[in-house]
Amino acid sequence: MDRFDAMRVFTRVAERCSFTLAAEDLGLPRSTVTDVVKQLEARLGAQLLQRTTRHVSPTLDGQAYYRRCLTLIADVEEAEGAFAGARPKGLLRVDVHGTLARHFLLPRLPVFLAEYPELELYMTEGDRLVDLIHEGVDCVLRVGELQDSEMVARRVAMLDEITVAAPAYLERHGVPSAPDELERHRMVGFRSSATGALMPFEFQVDGVARRVGLPATVAVNGAESLVAAARAGLGLIQAPAYHLEADLARGALIEVLAAWRPTSTPVSLLYPRSRQLSPRVRVFIDWVAGAFGAARR
Repeated sequence: MDRFDAMRVFTRVAERCSFTLAAEDLGLPRSTVTDVVKQLEARLGAQLLQRTTRHVSPTLDGQAYYRRCLTLIADVEEAEGAFAGARPKGLLRVDVHGTLARHFLLPRLPVFLAEYPELELYMTEGDRLVDLIHEGVDCVLRVGELQDSEMVARRVAMLDEITVAAPAYLERHGVPSAPDELERHRMVGFRSSATGALMPFEFQVDGVARRVGLPATVAVNGAESLVAAARAGLGLIQAPAYHLEADLARGALIEVLAAWRPTSTPVSLLYPRSRQLSPRVRVFIDWVAGAFGAARR
């Protein structure tokens, strides 16, 4: 294994804090990964990783070498990508909001992979805050306003939000004609993965966002469960319009308070500020932005 490949191995071990996980990511035997790091340390004359029975972490020398490796790897990938005919390749690990991925990305994924046949995509689902470096993830797709300054964010879409309920719920509680008429109503609570708190409803009233909290007998933390609870007549919900199209079309859910829709919700791709974009991550981000644009035309 040449020096450049050894740098790739070391950076993955440093990021994953594990020889085993790094080996799985790279498709190499664990013994090979261990030997590569030992040989690298011997050549440099420095200990790069602190090893215990349960944990692996970079030493101070290892942290400095890791940063230099990231720069060199990115420079080489960019240089190779500048040549005509060079194609992005390798494993791309992304973490996505599952409902968004199923609606916007997965139906269009065959075209993307046909264009870049040397890419391998590993897609995990979630909406929690992911440590991209230590979990070995290249980028994440998230919904909502972003607070994390350690990430670079590219906004790829704005989602229209609406307020809906099941016909059976509206028969019991009545149809509200304005946000001020929600005193007798209940919502299906949605708990924020970031704070654990129930998220209030939001309405645009005379151009100003007004937040309204309602009692909730049932609370969930997943988008699919939120919609299912609304179908069951458990309360009002606010959700992206694209997710409710089929239910609205067949009458399983009915939009209310259409004149006071919530503010549209941003969708963003995030990647570590400490990394330069590799060609495979760059083409994926560009493709995702295009997929959202095509879906909304």
